[in-house]
Amino acid sequence: MADIRLIINGKDCIAPQGSTILQAAELNGIHIPKLCYLEGINKYGACRICLVEQMMPPAKNLQASCMVEAQEGMIIETNTPRVREARRTMYELLLSNHAQDCLACVRNQDCEFQALGRELGISGNHYEGERIEYPIDVSESITRNPNKCILCRRCISVCKNIQTTAVLGAEDRGFKTHVSPAFGLPIGASSCAFCGQCVEVCPVGALTETSHKDRVYKALAEQDKHVVVQPAPAVRVGIGECFGLPPGSRATGKLAAALRRMGFNNVFDTNWSADLTIMEEGTEFLERFKAVLEGKDAVLPMMTSCSPGWIQFIEKNYPDQLAHLSTCKSPHEMFGAVIKSYYAEKIGTTPDDMYVVSVMPCTAKKTECARPEMMNDGVPNVDAVITTRELGDMIREMGIDFLSLPDEEFDAPLGLSTGAADIFGVTGGVMEAALRTVYEIITGRELPFDGLHVEPIMGVKQIKEATIRLEDVKPEWKAAEGFEVKVAVTSGFEGARILMEQIKNGESPYHFIEVMGCPGGCITGGGQPRPKEDIRIVRQKRIDALYSEDESKALRKSHENPSLMAFYEEWGGPGCHRSHEYLHTHYVPRGIVGQLTDENFVVKDQNN
Repeated sequence: MADIRLIINGKDCIAPQGSTILQAAELNGIHIPKLCYLEGINKYGACRICLVEQMMPPAKNLQASCMVEAQEGMIIETNTPRVREARRTMYELLLSNHAQDCLACVRNQDCEFQALGRELGISGNHYEGERIEYPIDVSESITRNPNKCILCRRCISVCKNIQTTAVLGAEDRGFKTHVSPAFGLPIGASSCAFCGQCVEVCPVGALTETSHKDRVYKALAEQDKHVVVQPAPAVRVGIGECFGLPPGSRATGKLAAALRRMGFNNVFDTNWSADLTIMEEGTEFLERFKAVLEGKDAVLPMMTSCSPGWIQFIEKNYPDQLAHLSTCKSPHEMFGAVIKSYYAEKIGTTPDDMYVVSVMPCTAKKTECARPEMMNDGVPNVDAVITTRELGDMIREMGIDFLSLPDEEFDAPLGLSTGAADIFGVTGGVMEAALRTVYEIITGRELPFDGLHVEPIMGVKQIKEATIRLEDVKPEWKAAEGFEVKVAVTSGFEGARILMEQIKNGESPYHFIEVMGCPGGCITGGGQPRPKEDIRIVRQKRIDALYSEDESKALRKSHENPSLMAFYEEWGGPGCHRSHEYLHTHYVPRGIVGQLTDENFVVKDQNN
């Protein structure tokens, strides 16, 4: 595509044809304040903060630089008195209908609207007038406070255009316009999957995760509770950003040290149960695959069940296709079940006296831990879920200097993991980890890919696929000789919808499919630190960090985990009766828009 030339603030600028004025300015190192715009996600022109003055060809009105295409020979000024005054006026108008409880807001000092006010030099508000007070909508995962909404529509765009769920929309008109699920439903009774991508892009405190911090503080203060914590793979490459480290920083050792300083009785690792998941899910796939080889009935493709946002999506949008899901619980729920059964027996206590806290990159896992399907022996597998951001807040609140902590190890025996577990946090990682073990079980050899990485399913392409040919198999797998196993990977619900439509129409060519709810995988979950730069750059840095974590380990296949193998010697082996009782579950056809079919599943929607 040809380049164009234009002048911005007296500087000769070059930009690709088709660029907006805003993009052209940023490409040439010229900053234009903005609020509603989000590269690759939201381009709406709602806030008018990015206004510029078009001098040539002359334009009567100021132009929204995010919406107007840059043209050859344009002369643009971004900082004239007229522009500055217009921006200040637009900001104060937005502020006039915004809840101004900044000191008590969870986004205080991490609020894009607040930071923009400082940038524009706003010291007061000249537009005091009528304000609408909306009820606050609280679900297990997400809290909506419409009184803080600035109508930027980022949440609408990411929900509709990126995730294709279209749960949120602009309701009513004019002064009464507000963002809400259809028909005014509480978000917990809508078709929301609780992925939290709306929370991730919200520039203010209008959308936040529903906090479990108080639950954790209370448990830590109870002397009769044995409180166990487990962080997910993606947390170790996200938590550092909460303390100023660059994206992609591997902070595994400091993470373990910080959790220990917080007072948990055991600092274990969800990675251990990621290895456990591979053994259980791999065994389940092999059973279904072998049945097909023998001409028996078995449901293929089998689809992963690690992502609770994906589970909510399929339950609500494709409830008649649930048989394709693996019956495995997600890794952190498996871990909770093991802690409150196997480990409780080891230390001579009861499930009631154990309290399990999961640190997750995900908001959907908060809803997951409230599901009745995630209970054993009358108690929930996991008691509280805090996001990476919430953990960062708690570390600061407890006066722990994260950056000065020494690197420490997770506790034994449930803190040892392989590299296969680390890559659970990236799209394609669960599938690659599974293939490392499944291929070796069938053939007795390592997966024949350089560095054990299945390159066709790496990266952030929407749908990735690979074909694994089975040759020179073990005698008990002779029926698989020459068979080609086709796998697919996607992240985000747009790709999931494409794969589900293939299955629904009987057109799927695959045997095994991995789906993650968030684009790019857990490393961009709704509970991760909000990026300070382009999300695409941050996402790749986090992905690279988890692959580096994997490659740095001596053990890189789940079936090589000695702690896990010792566990199975006592537990009974992958897929045994006890595994099915504690580590597997069933999923529920729910329907959409308030048509929940499982009366036992109650999401806490309340107006405060």
